[in-house]
Amino acid sequence: MTVTLRYFAWVRERAGIAEERVELPAELATAADVMAWLQTRGPEFANAFAKPEVIRVALDMRHVKATAPIAGAREIAFFPPVTGG
Repeated sequence: MTVTLRYFAWVRERAGIAEERVELPAELATAADVMAWLQTRGPEFANAFAKPEVIRVALDMRHVKATAPIAGAREIAFFPPVTGG
């Protein structure tokens, strides 16, 4: 499955990239699986996704839980937690 991955704020800064188009391994079923796979792609991604439980996810511009299935998604976006003020 080929998808566009987008990274925002400190996730982008740590990963060193704003977006990329990748072929995901077939065994990845959820957004959490994608984050675990991303951690294996090098030290910058390991750093960016060191605490996946705090990262927010959007599939095709809809916010979802990390346990959401990614089947059929064209875009997966990753955001740090947002605070107001």
